[in-house]
Amino acid sequence: MAVTAREIYLTRYPEGLPAPDSFVVKKRELPPPQEGEIAVRVVWMSVDPYMRGRMNPNVKSYIPPFSLEEPLDGGAVSQVIASRHKDFAIGDYVVGFNGGWRDHWVGKPEMFQKVDPAMAPLSTYLGVLGMPGLTAWAGISQILKPVEGDTMFVSGAAGAVGSIVCQIAKLKGCKVIASAGSEEKCQWLRDELGVDIALNYRDYKNSTELTKALAEHGPKGINCYFENVGGMHLEATLNVIAFGGRIALCGMISQYNNAKPEPGPYNLINLIGRGALMQGFIVSNYAHLALEFFSEMAPWVGAGKVKFRETVYDGLEAAPKAFLGLFSGENTGKAVIRVAPDKV
Repeated sequence: MAVTAREIYLTRYPEGLPAPDSFVVKKRELPPPQEGEIAVRVVWMSVDPYMRGRMNPNVKSYIPPFSLEEPLDGGAVSQVIASRHKDFAIGDYVVGFNGGWRDHWVGKPEMFQKVDPAMAPLSTYLGVLGMPGLTAWAGISQILKPVEGDTMFVSGAAGAVGSIVCQIAKLKGCKVIASAGSEEKCQWLRDELGVDIALNYRDYKNSTELTKALAEHGPKGINCYFENVGGMHLEATLNVIAFGGRIALCGMISQYNNAKPEPGPYNLINLIGRGALMQGFIVSNYAHLALEFFSEMAPWVGAGKVKFRETVYDGLEAAPKAFLGLFSGENTGKAVIRVAPDKV
């Protein structure tokens, strides 16, 4: 098997927002799979905000930083093109947290899980039925634990995770207040996803103005807050958090490209008097619940109770543009890159 793989590398560790020239495509001959390995062609790949943290070699985190000497990686759906493992046949489709940012690669079987293209579009295994879906489901079911009648606030609500959070919250009987960065996204959240209130955060200059909006639409306080953005969103929520409120810290995308750390929220003290919980989490904390997640989410998606939108980019070379779009608000729903046709 002779395959020339195309792979995307960092040219340097970026300071602040990465630039297009922070990335470069390189080619190399793919080694044939060894005993127990498989070779795959990447069909769909994912870009996600957590990848920005891996571009800083000086920050200790739950996942190692990217190396300048190795290709970037991330979630991908691939098709087996050569196999030296009895459980994988040529033509099988697999999903894994590795393999993105390239068009071919070789890996060990424990890196992959088979997926059925007849059950759902392959790209959904990177979105609503994949890591973002599990993130949304786990943050709600394991941390926020809403009860019917609760008011839930969701920042970054038009993103891959936030849009799913909004819909699960509605299925759980919550009033949902959502925040997004354009009127078009707010209209989608209201008209298609059924949120009760959609706020364009660009209409608010600071946390004081956002606090007033949250107090108006959630007069009894915010019972649950799913945090994807940080900054004024967190400060405003802390001003109106209800007694016994819960905050799930999933991400703070507003700070990922800061050259210097921002000061922490001035009003954390509100958590004390109101007996509120604030807990950070990463999706791998709940990987053991993947089957439980899938058994609940797949029927919702199949019945149209959970809808999804994808921003699709074509071609491996489009991956940096798709990634940078995460920080400029260009993407709605899950950003995915179609690296190759589903079928050849």
